[in-house]
Amino acid sequence: MKEYQKGVVMMRLRSFRFLWIGQACANTGDVLYIVALIAILYQSTESALYLSLLPFTITLARFISGMGAPLMLSHFALKGMLVWSQGLKTIVLGILGASFLLYVPELEVVFMLAFIIAFLDGWAAPARNAMLPMIVKESELTQANSFVAVVDQSIQFGGWAVGGIIVAFTSGSFVIWLTFGLYCISTFIMAMIENAIKDQKRKRKIPLLSGWQTIWKHPILRTVHIMIFLESIANVVWIAAILYIFVSDVLQKSEAWWGYLNASFFFGLIAGGLIVSKYTRLFEKHMKLILLTTSFVVSGVTMLFGSIQIALLALALTLVSGIVEQVKSIAIVTFIQKSCPKDALPEVFSAQSALISITFGCGTLLVGFLAEVVSIPFVFAFSGILLLSSALYMWKYHRHFQL
Repeated sequence: MKEYQKGVVMMRLRSFRFLWIGQACANTGDVLYIVALIAILYQSTESALYLSLLPFTITLARFISGMGAPLMLSHFALKGMLVWSQGLKTIVLGILGASFLLYVPELEVVFMLAFIIAFLDGWAAPARNAMLPMIVKESELTQANSFVAVVDQSIQFGGWAVGGIIVAFTSGSFVIWLTFGLYCISTFIMAMIENAIKDQKRKRKIPLLSGWQTIWKHPILRTVHIMIFLESIANVVWIAAILYIFVSDVLQKSEAWWGYLNASFFFGLIAGGLIVSKYTRLFEKHMKLILLTTSFVVSGVTMLFGSIQIALLALALTLVSGIVEQVKSIAIVTFIQKSCPKDALPEVFSAQSALISITFGCGTLLVGFLAEVVSIPFVFAFSGILLLSSALYMWKYHRHFQL
């Protein structure tokens, strides 16, 4: 019996390692190929419009993918979704890379292939988040979430910089083939995942709106996702374009400070993940209080940030915002994983992915419009009010947050 238990523990640890390494390779490739496409599109068109269409295309594809995920969950186990989606992404990216080697493809073809890759990628994050509770013990879930968050943010922080350097010294086509190699490695590694809890394909037909229905019926899930909806709109202010205008118009600093603020925010995200990992027991004991406190703090920091004109203070506030945002995000994910029925997790995370994609996409247009017709400080104040509304909503229903 002891040998069997030891074998299960080893499999569980090995599977977690395969999951995060495989996803790390895939996420690195996702960043690199987008950098490559941006470089290729700009060199061929020199149009800001086409560059802005790329993130819109990716967001739209992920929204559609998240909405249709229950249909796939009716036919595939979670591991199958991860492996097959990554494998198909690899094939499509290979087609894209080959097209640049053989001829110069039409822009419509490039955007269509980018849409397909993003569509397939829309299944990855929900499947991974749903698999974590099956691979690690519940007592290890917070630490696993914080570790995965640190890895994800490290890739986001370093991927754009490394991708830009590689593109500068080679070419966009070379980076696409580099991404192809990372995708191949990712597919191979994730194929070796074994769940400690059997992840069999479900025989029943899963309704298209099953994830949304579960969210609405469950008090914690409903409260959390209303918060996510409000915060997805509010968090648009931290995208690169808004920060760029903030640096130029409010701080009146050079472009270098745009890079400093971005770096400070991502360092904060990484630091937040490391803090949760180090103080896991304290975090789990006071998770409801931490979620409520961080919700109010991030609202205040956002309002204050938009009203200041001191560059060093802005740098400090972005660092604090990153730390608090990461701690809050880990708490939200952990609450969902621990409170949601395990067999409903895939559909819930798929619905969440769709919600974030469409809300963030529409929020980008709204915030961009407000920044254009009003002002950048107003946009940050508006964002802070939305975050405050989210915090107050949680405070009103905090009694639901019992695990």
